[in-house]
Amino acid sequence: MNTIFAWAPGGGQIILILIIVLIMFGAKKIPELAKGLGSGIKEFKKATKEVTDEISNADTASTTPPQKTPPANTTAQSSPPETKVL
Repeated sequence: MNTIFAWAPGGGQIILILIIVLIMFGAKKIPELAKGLGSGIKEFKKATKEVTDEISNADTASTTPPQKTPPANTTAQSSPPETKVL
């Protein structure tokens, strides 16, 4: 027997769990819980897609070579030094 699936619940156990959930939350709350769970899953998938798109966009942006900028000239261009006539 494969021990990996030994902890998995069987059919009778799943029915028992569903009955306990029905008793705890009531028939009116279960659709609200399912709706909340569905919207949470939807938001998670949306966030996952946004992160994946951002990573792929960053990857394509980093593959372009950076533009070389000329070094900044720190000294201002000045006129030639004045010569004094004696």
